[in-house]
Amino acid sequence: MSVVTTSSRGQIVIPRDVRRQLNIGPGKKILIRAEGDRAILFPLPDDPVDHFCGIFQKGSSLTKALLAERRKERAREAKKVA
Repeated sequence: MSVVTTSSRGQIVIPRDVRRQLNIGPGKKILIRAEGDRAILFPLPDDPVDHFCGIFQKGSSLTKALLAERRKERAREAKKVA
């Protein structure tokens, strides 16, 4: 565990061992969130689209549910026209 000090501009330096552990390099985007009296840092993926692609493969398919709903709507509309 490391202790850091804020600069006059509110900046901190993340210690090298923490940067290495979290794979944080120059230009890396980090999300910071306040939870109560704490600040929590979350390194963001370099390519968020690639990182989250396929994350919801387990479970129900929202695309299939949407397509089924559209088919029902088309059938209702066809009955109105006929």
